[in-house]
Amino acid sequence: MINHVVLFKLKKFPEKKKVEVLSELKTALESLKGKIQEVKFLEVGLNHKPETEDYDIVLLSHFETIAALDVYRTHPEHLKVVALFADVVESRAAVDYKF
Repeated sequence: MINHVVLFKLKKFPEKKKVEVLSELKTALESLKGKIQEVKFLEVGLNHKPETEDYDIVLLSHFETIAALDVYRTHPEHLKVVALFADVVESRAAVDYKF
C-alpha cells in the first residue's frame, strides 16, 4: 500500500474567510473518496488553531500501488479539486511512501 500525505498552507485570509475556505477545501477533498475507485482510504484534517503559522490542512490517502496513485493524480475529479486550491494555497508539501 502507498500512503499519500499532503500538507497545505493557505494564503493570508481574515479568520472568518479562512474558516470558510478550509471547510470548502475539506468537503471537496472528502468527496474524492466516492468518485475515484483507486482511493482506498481518505482522511482530511484541519489544524485546530486556524491562526497558526503552521500548515492548515492535511490529506491522508491510501492506494494499493504507485500506479493507482498516478491514476488518482490525473483523474478529472481530482484535477477539479486541485483547481480549487490554486488560488488559495501558499505552499504545499507531500510525501508518498510504502507501508
